[in-house]
Amino acid sequence: MKHYQAGQRIVRNLNTEPFKPLQVDGLAYEGLSYLQLDHKRQEGTGLHVLKMAPGTTSLPHEHTSDEIFYVLEGELIDFDGTIYKAGDMVLLRAGTIHKSHTPSGCILIFYMDTLEKPAA
Repeated sequence: MKHYQAGQRIVRNLNTEPFKPLQVDGLAYEGLSYLQLDHKRQEGTGLHVLKMAPGTTSLPHEHTSDEIFYVLEGELIDFDGTIYKAGDMVLLRAGTIHKSHTPSGCILIFYMDTLEKPAA
């Protein structure tokens, strides 16, 4: 086996790494922050951890690629009333439009290939 070359292994720690405020079109997204695993990828793509503060609601948005997320802590409620709880794995297909909220806060691990876009 060969040793890893520089940049071939990335380790981020949820407990010690600073989370960045989420911004959409240059505007801060109140109550949302994230930690992106690979900082060389375009922001908003790849694997992330997303923190939503209690009372946070996302803006309506369209998925331009499949979005996969896993609820680590708390609950997330989708616009249609579906409640995602800790341990739930969710796949939202490309083209779906939704918004969600969390009364008590939540932490998600999510993956997307491309950026989302605001819903029309």
